[in-house]
Amino acid sequence: MRKYALVLALSFLTLGTACSQKKDGLATAKAQAATTLGGAAKAYPMAQPMTNKADEFAVRKTEAEWRKQLTPEQFKVLREQGTERPFANKYNDNHEKGVYYCAACDNKLFDSATKFESGTGWPSFFAPATATSLKVQKDNSFGMSRDEIVCAKCGGHIGHVFDDGPKPTGQRYCMNSAAMTFKKQ
Repeated sequence: MRKYALVLALSFLTLGTACSQKKDGLATAKAQAATTLGGAAKAYPMAQPMTNKADEFAVRKTEAEWRKQLTPEQFKVLREQGTERPFANKYNDNHEKGVYYCAACDNKLFDSATKFESGTGWPSFFAPATATSLKVQKDNSFGMSRDEIVCAKCGGHIGHVFDDGPKPTGQRYCMNSAAMTFKKQ
């Protein structure tokens, strides 16, 4: 039983820190962002700190209502702060132009123009779609302190944000594909 508990604990620790790990793709991502922007200065929005309590989101549903609406994987990620496996998710390698929305409430989260190859195995963006798309709150799970990203409309867990992204923002919004839907332009 102890061996099982140790393996389980190490699995959670590895999965919890995996989003902060990345391969050699960040240098490429920074070059991609500079090329995409063409050197033009543009102000990008940032996620805003959480000021509301979870029950003050515009979209509120019971656990039963969320379970009925969402797939089991979406529920695990969005409502239970789960994390999907790296490199085995829907949008990591999506290179089409379009917009990413919250899978729970259809809130506009990210534009494909801000997506970059981070090498982490999860879709990564350097800026949210709007200043009111996302909220940031502290996540102290797994013995770490990280900045959790939630949908500003329903409070669903989308992923985490880190300060090691490409210019112009320096942010890396490391997101779960299961928390989003994509609409091609």
